[in-house]
This record gives sequence, C-alpha cells and structure tokens, in this order.
Amino acid sequence: MRIMITKSIKHTLNAACRLCCGGAAVLAAAAALTACADWDDHYDATAGPGSELTLWQTMKQQPQLSDFCQVLEQTKVFRQHKKTATSYAQLLDGGQSFTVLAPVNGTFNRDSLLQLVQTAVGDSAVEQTFVLNHLSRTNVSVLGAESSLNPSLGFRLANTKLISIGQNQIGGVAVAEANRRTHNGTLHIIQGSLPYNRNLYEVLTSQPQFSPLGQFIRSYDEDDFDENASLSSGMVDGVPVYVDSVVIERNRFLEKVALLGAEDSSYVAVVPSIDGWQNAYEEALQYFVFDETVSKRDSIQQYWTHRGLMDDAVFSLNMQSSPKDSLVSPQYDRKHPKYHVFYKPYSEGILSHPTRIFQCSNGTLYETAEWPFTPEQTYFRELKTEGEETALILDYGYCNYNKRVFSADSVSESGYLDIVPATGTSNWNVKFKLENTLSASYDIYAVVLPKSVYNPLDPDLRPCKFKAAINYVDEQGKEQSFDCGNTIFQTDPLRVDTVLLASNFHFPACNYGQVNTKISLKLTCNILARESSRFAREMYLDCIYLRPSKKEE
Repeated sequence: MRIMITKSIKHTLNAACRLCCGGAAVLAAAAALTACADWDDHYDATAGPGSELTLWQTMKQQPQLSDFCQVLEQTKVFRQHKKTATSYAQLLDGGQSFTVLAPVNGTFNRDSLLQLVQTAVGDSAVEQTFVLNHLSRTNVSVLGAESSLNPSLGFRLANTKLISIGQNQIGGVAVAEANRRTHNGTLHIIQGSLPYNRNLYEVLTSQPQFSPLGQFIRSYDEDDFDENASLSSGMVDGVPVYVDSVVIERNRFLEKVALLGAEDSSYVAVVPSIDGWQNAYEEALQYFVFDETVSKRDSIQQYWTHRGLMDDAVFSLNMQSSPKDSLVSPQYDRKHPKYHVFYKPYSEGILSHPTRIFQCSNGTLYETAEWPFTPEQTYFRELKTEGEETALILDYGYCNYNKRVFSADSVSESGYLDIVPATGTSNWNVKFKLENTLSASYDIYAVVLPKSVYNPLDPDLRPCKFKAAINYVDEQGKEQSFDCGNTIFQTDPLRVDTVLLASNFHFPACNYGQVNTKISLKLTCNILARESSRFAREMYLDCIYLRPSKKEE
C-alpha cells in the first residue's frame, strides 16, 4: 500500500487549490490564499543556518545541472492521478523541505524525458521514474566515509523506493558535491542518474507479455481519501477544506493475494508469459462457471479465475522457513498441509525452468512459458464438510444430534456428529450444506465412524443403512437433485468406513465463495421396521468428503 500526499504551494496562488470533500473535488478560490499559506506553514523547512536561496535557485546557479533543471521545469506535479499546473521547479522553489539528488549533465537522456512530458501519460511516467526518483522527504546528509543514515537501511525516495547510502555514494552513484544547505532542504550533486528499479506490480502491469493479467490488476486500482490523516484548514460554506489531502492508493485484488506494490516487502512470484497465461486462464475459467441467477456472474467468474491462478503464484520470503526446500503461499494453512506448499521450487519445481528472471525492487519475478501448476495443486482442491460443524446443517427430521470430540489420526478434525433417531424406528434425515464447489466433477463420500469411538468396551456392531441425494442447480439456476442411483448404502461397523456416494459427479454450476444454500447433500436412514434387530439407526458421521475427479465423463 502506498500513501500519496497531495500538496498546495505558495507559488501557484493564482490557481485555485483543489480541495477534497469526501470523494468529491471542490474548487474554493476564495479560500485558496489561506489554504495554501496554511500548508506551507505546516510543512515549512527547518534547514537551519545556511543559504537563503531555495533548492531551485541553488540548482539554477549550477551550470552542470542545467539539463536536470530543464526537466524539472517541464514536469508537472500529479495530484490524485491528475496533472496540475504546478511544475517541480515551482515546488522546489517553495517552502516545503526536500533532499534533492541532482544528476549532472550528460548522465541521462534529457531529450527523451522532455519528449515524454508532452503527454499526460508520459509526464506521469517521468514524474514517477525520474523526478521523484531524485527527491526525498528525508533529510539526508553524506559525510565522507559515513552518512547520517544506516547504510544497510538507506532511505526512502519520494516515489517510495528505498535507496542505499554509503561512502560518498548514493544508490551506487558517486557523489560529486554533498550537503549543500539551502533555505528549504539539502542538495547533493551526483555523477549520474539513479537507477529506477521497478517493483513486481510495475513489471506485471507494464510488460507486454503479462498484459492480460496486468490489465486485470490495474482495473482494481483505486484511491481512498483519508479524512483523518488529511490536514484541514476549516470550513467554507459548511464544506470541509483540506490543504493536505492524503490519498491511499490501493488495489483490492492484490490485497487478497499479495501487496506487490509495497517497497518494503520481499516476494518471489512466478507468472507465465501471454500464451501460457491464456492457456491456464481458459482452463481455470471452466471451473468457475456460475449459474445465470448469480448477479454479475461474468465479473465474479473472472475474479475467482484470476484468484485461482494467482493465490499460489506469489510467495512472501518473510514467511519461509527454508525456501530452497519448499515455498508456502500466503494461503497456506497448517491444518491442511497438503495444499499451498511447493517442494524443491528452484531445483525441480515451479521456479526451475524460467524463460526470464526480473530482479525487482521488492522481490524476484520468474517468467515461465507455461503455468507451472496443476488445478489439483491450487484451486481444484478436496472439500470437506465436517459432521460436527452443525452450522452447516440446513434441515433435519426425526432425529436429534450431538457434536462429539474424539482425537485420532483416522478422525477428521478430531470430531464427529452423533445422529440419534427420535424413536427406535425413526428413519431420520439430515441435510448438509456443501460449500465452495466448483463447476467440476467430484467423487463424493460420507465417512462414518464405528461405534467403538464412543464405547470401546461394548460397541454396537450393527451396520447402518441409508440413502443419499445431492441437491444442486444447473447453469440456468434451476434446482436439480441426484438420488445417487437410488442406492441403499450399508456401513461397515468395524472400521472407519469411507462410503462412496457418487463417482465422478459433475456440478454444472460453481458455488465458490457464495453464501447461498444451492448445493447440499441429504442423508436419509433407510431401515425397515423388521430390520431393526439387524441394523442400527444411530450414525457417527465424521465428514462428507468431495475429492476432485478427472475421469472421463
């Protein structure tokens, strides 16, 4: 998450300050003089003794900085992604305090930068990658072999990039003249332009081979106005006036995956180039087909398809215990260690055959020809409905039920549901909600425990007989039901019995991430009165288990 602070300056008092009220922009020309003056009072430089000249005036006196000054004159300040009339020359001639790292003439392509600033898109790029890459709000001094900052930490530039500082050099570029004090900050003259190292977000959203993913990620960019952090100068006609509007740039999609634009993070990401991405995307898209009654079904399908591909494609190095042996994605859960972990990623696994490697400011991006995963490793996973999760019981009849705890390797999540018939001859029924099913095929099981888990000394060794029905909807949203072949299932009372209810059953519509009750499984006891001595109606249900099936339909 990056924070952009928008500012007004005293050298543009003839232009009305842009004032934010909630999400709306308000022009308040009558309040502009007061508002801008308040801003400079709040952010006035504290340079102490030194030249009365500003940073801009000082640089203009240096012939070797004429190219840099010309770029500053032509580059405009952007505020909330909109170009203003204020140039960086004016900004550095005002009262706000900066450290400037000014590259000497001939060390960067002045003409190409001046050509870029003729368009809004190019001007924004020059601002981010060049101008802000040579400015800092941090007061930085270079003291020969030492500096005012820890060289291992460095300092943050105005574009949020972190830069190192060491013996007479900044970011690996030699310092020609250091620590020139001005009225509003410090000037360092450096012998070359600082390299701009793109972060993972910038690479994914700028490189053409990642364009389908990059365009999708950009569609989730948004700005949030932070009223509490913004500097208010009062009210004008009952409307709050802000001289410092703090805007938080965020991406709702990446907040769920990984903050790929955060400069203080360290990630490893693996993403295929355009053909490999399209192949993987088209395959994944078929697993996230929602029925026609779901609002914005196409948008939801696209969102979850991208999540399915990206949730396990980014790894935070801060959460890895032994990255050469294995990588775990942010989705990893110790309770379910089978998923979101990838072994020997560099030597044999997902990172072993890159076509290109990007060293980014906040990690490493491995470009591959194909998506290096399978659906079964990532989004097409086993699903369990635990019997003891009574909140998932939608309906029941002719019975009572109890949650019970039993710790054993063979018992899922150390618990089960004890279904007790209302009378000795009651054929009960219980309907369970099935969550997060994809538009895919599954083998569906009921796992039933022997009675010895509760009474090991004198267990009831009679089996139970039951039927099952799968309730679902088709692509049009019409309710459907499958009776599992009208089969009567019989449990094995001597062991943990995994009963196959339906093989290769296909759900035509996805229910992933939905809170409705469109997908369910109903179990019904099916014991005749004359069979009561041979069969037991009480059942210990461990879980309902859906295993991905890739068999031919």
